Amino acid sequence: MTGMAVDGDAGAGHAPHGHAGDGRIKLAVGAIGVVFGDIGTSPLYAFRETFAGHHSIDADRLHIYGVLSLVFWSMMLVVTFKYVLTIMKADNKGEGGSLALLALISRSSGEARWTWPIVLLGVFATALFYGDSMITPAMSVLSATEGLSYVNEGFEPYIVPIALAILIGIFALQSRGTAKVGALFGPIMLAYFLMLAVLGVTHIVDHPSIILHTINPINALKFFYYDGFTAFIALGAVVLAVTGAEALYADMGHFGRAPIGLSWLCFVLPALMLNYMGQGAMVLEADLGQRLGLIQDPFFLMMPEGWRIPVVMLAIAATIIASQAVISGAFSLTQQAIQLGFIPRLRVEHTSASAAGQIYIPVVNWFLMTMVIILVLFFGSSSNLAAAYGIAVTGAMFIDTCLMCVVLFMLWKWPAWKAVPLLVLFFVVDIAYFAANLIKVPDGGWVPLAIGLSIFTMLTTWSRGRKLMQQRMAEGAMPIPVFVKSAADSATRVPGTAVFMTSTADGVPHALLHNLKHNKVLHERIILLTVKIADVPFVKEENSCLLEDLGKGFHRLVLNYGFMQPVDVPAALKRVTSCGGEFRMIETSFFLSRQTLIAASKPGMPIWREKLFAWMLRNSESAMEYFRLPTNRVVELGSQVAI
Repeated sequence: MTGMAVDGDAGAGHAPHGHAGDGRIKLAVGAIGVVFGDIGTSPLYAFRETFAGHHSIDADRLHIYGVLSLVFWSMMLVVTFKYVLTIMKADNKGEGGSLALLALISRSSGEARWTWPIVLLGVFATALFYGDSMITPAMSVLSATEGLSYVNEGFEPYIVPIALAILIGIFALQSRGTAKVGALFGPIMLAYFLMLAVLGVTHIVDHPSIILHTINPINALKFFYYDGFTAFIALGAVVLAVTGAEALYADMGHFGRAPIGLSWLCFVLPALMLNYMGQGAMVLEADLGQRLGLIQDPFFLMMPEGWRIPVVMLAIAATIIASQAVISGAFSLTQQAIQLGFIPRLRVEHTSASAAGQIYIPVVNWFLMTMVIILVLFFGSSSNLAAAYGIAVTGAMFIDTCLMCVVLFMLWKWPAWKAVPLLVLFFVVDIAYFAANLIKVPDGGWVPLAIGLSIFTMLTTWSRGRKLMQQRMAEGAMPIPVFVKSAADSATRVPGTAVFMTSTADGVPHALLHNLKHNKVLHERIILLTVKIADVPFVKEENSCLLEDLGKGFHRLVLNYGFMQPVDVPAALKRVTSCGGEFRMIETSFFLSRQTLIAASKPGMPIWREKLFAWMLRNSESAMEYFRLPTNRVVELGSQVAI
């Protein structure tokens, strides 16, 4: 019943975000607790997987210096220069993420023919994010619980059951919201990053020259010069150090670009690099015979024995927070996709009375939990999961760079001499990482690709089917002036208000025609109501309602929402008083049209996609619940639509 507005600028703006008026330092601390959980847990496995993963390499000076240099410059190029300093400037009224960027491009380009490939890229990036949101909790929690075996070898057989218990607990608590425990996220992650830095420094002091070797890009180049193919393969594991970089962009609306950049440059980046350098220093300072054992799990072996219990507990807490952030991100992304017309209506519950962004979507929650459990049981260890981790992230990063091309040339109007060198640098890095991860496909990399392609098919099928259905319904629609003129005086008028929900602002709703045909009455006041979702995050309250008097008791009402705003029709009607007095729910009836799909003589989609669309339509949440209509004031009238 919703329609995406063609011009998101018309009367649109953005309401103040949660970061309006807050101190930058306070927001920076909050960002550490939410935004950096994914990238913060990478030291648990990234360095290990480079040397002891499915494609192991020798832990000698050439390779350790080369890998550390690759990690450092990956963080600088991908996280700092690409996301923090460049892409995060492309915000959609303060919001970030692939869908927000896609909406920004679509609004600015209008109906240009070249936009459809861009839309498909943005949708595919969204689909890949769902694959990442399944693998991240499984990978991070499993890698942390594996540290229990270093506390006591007796934990070894129970690592997978413990990890599953933690993961099930995380998903089970989602419906209660994160407002209370969220206050602990910042302090816990602060302690975690400080722990990373301290552990690293304790080993760097034994090998201080490792700092210069790490920041020296020549060591990365030497790695490629002397051992080119091995270095290329190593990129598939090095990229694990920057997984979560896209979260900085996606969570920008919650904290703002400046606080995220501040916390990254001044705290998170130094802590991460100190830990990576500490792992490398520990291995280099060990005897050749000990290196093979140390490289199997350098993070947990770098800590003194007395530190192991608190460090493992803190690592588990950090992975829980990282998982929570990814799950919450999946909820937010799903809400955006619903509003923008890529996902059917789903039940969205708000878990906080004050923070609109804290939501819970049961279907998404239990689907993610099921997939995470399957992944843990299927792969069995974080090392096996690492083979599947990275390809979805690098694919999404590559798509972000493609979308950035449009932003630089079409929106920001950068000259070629300024934009091309930057884009070439980003593309070279992204393509190298993505290509290196393609080697992982036989070892498990096919999993996120299969998940992404499946979700991409569902998103595009729903979007296409929805447009076809609206077109078919509009073809036989009667013009409103003709209907008002002919029906208003001939039909019997009864007291009360009738609100007819319609997906388009043109033509007479099918529910109104069916009601008049079968009941042969019209209410004294008739509202033709359309809900439109603009391609901006928030719409100003003064522009949220557009009212037109059609005469003879008929009114056209358009409610405008941003794609980050929850839809509440009764609450919006309370603010409307200029069309025959205030709305009283006890005297108002809402008429909805429920469509049944039938095959057309010339199908608009392949039959299998039509069946998929019909299944999604049947299982979508009813318009009554989605628009928060009073259950005892709703009348549904069925109609058949051929697509």
